[in-house]
Amino acid sequence: MENEHKMTRRQAVAGLGTTLAAVAVSPVLGASNKPSVADGAAKISDPTKLYPKPPFKSQPQPWPGLQSKMDPVPDCGETSYKGSGRLMGRKALITGGDSGMGRAAAIAYAREGADVAINYYPTEEQDAQEVIALIKKEGRKAIAIPGDLRSEDFCKSLVQKAIAGLGGLDIIVSNAGRQQSINSIVDVTTEEFDSTMKTNIYAPFWIIREALPHLQPGSAIIGTTSEQAYDPSPDLYAYAQTKAATMNYVKSLAKQLGPKGIRVNGVAPGPIWTALQISGGAQPEKQQMFGSWTVLGRPGQPAELASIYVQLAAADASFASGQVYGSSGGVGQP
Repeated sequence: MENEHKMTRRQAVAGLGTTLAAVAVSPVLGASNKPSVADGAAKISDPTKLYPKPPFKSQPQPWPGLQSKMDPVPDCGETSYKGSGRLMGRKALITGGDSGMGRAAAIAYAREGADVAINYYPTEEQDAQEVIALIKKEGRKAIAIPGDLRSEDFCKSLVQKAIAGLGGLDIIVSNAGRQQSINSIVDVTTEEFDSTMKTNIYAPFWIIREALPHLQPGSAIIGTTSEQAYDPSPDLYAYAQTKAATMNYVKSLAKQLGPKGIRVNGVAPGPIWTALQISGGAQPEKQQMFGSWTVLGRPGQPAELASIYVQLAAADASFASGQVYGSSGGVGQP
């Protein structure tokens, strides 16, 4: 029996070679982190000390807000994300690509070799142009398509403009979202409820339906859901419903489109420091202490989720479909 657990020298060497080869070619999921490098080795970093902690100053902005005017400005990987060619030649459309997680995904995708079209609300032009410049700096096509996702006609034209500008389309990231904190349902107007539903639920439906005839096997669709889908806050009555719907459509579409070779997945962030919070998405006192309840004692930064969006779009994640990847600082679900 003892001999059954022994390896020959040849087996040991072969196993070591296989391990080294796997290390050499496997992608690094956390490529957007900011490790220091010394003597060729990346040093690990304490996640509790990587980014600012609350309290943050009160800084209300009109919806949808500009992240360039936030204090501290969210880190979307502008200086930290390092690509490795994982999305070379791919063509991506990202809604809400001017700021937050959409911006982080756009920067990461460009540095991984993809051409990128971003959509944003017209008042966010300042932030959007920063992203366009960063994409172009990587030598990739950068297409800016401002407009209101609450319009079905615009969503249709958005897809067609992205396809024309990029020369095709094989990644869709439905990231743009409307979040307004309102303490009581009696204060939620029909207009506000309608705006939230159209931005967060109707727009992905319109966009995916328009794009589907153009998506080839191997394409990827990624929705941004939230921990709110699983553990809703009382003041986010409308928003939380839409995130539950996003989680559900990810799983439904994955079953529908899987036989066509198209993968559908979702990302479920916890408290992430973005313009959503300062443009009506959080009550003032919650905004100032935002993320203090996580086990890391701080909110997440968009840069910390960039590699998840890359992983779900990359060809080497070919068996991942109908999945929801969480990133919540040790709280929330999934």
